[in-house]
Amino acid sequence: MAYVISDDCVSCGSCAAECPVNAISEGDAHFEINADECIECGTCAATCPVGAISEG
Repeated sequence: MAYVISDDCVSCGSCAAECPVNAISEGDAHFEINADECIECGTCAATCPVGAISEG
């Protein structure tokens, strides 16, 4: 199951910069993960400074 970004996201972009498959992009309210591209590696969750990313 792909990772998801909650509303706690502060839009810092650290997750997008670290994603090895470029599955993360800036959405209207915060960054979002494309579930079809996510390889479930967890790099984004480990990088998030506010803990806004978890397994969906």
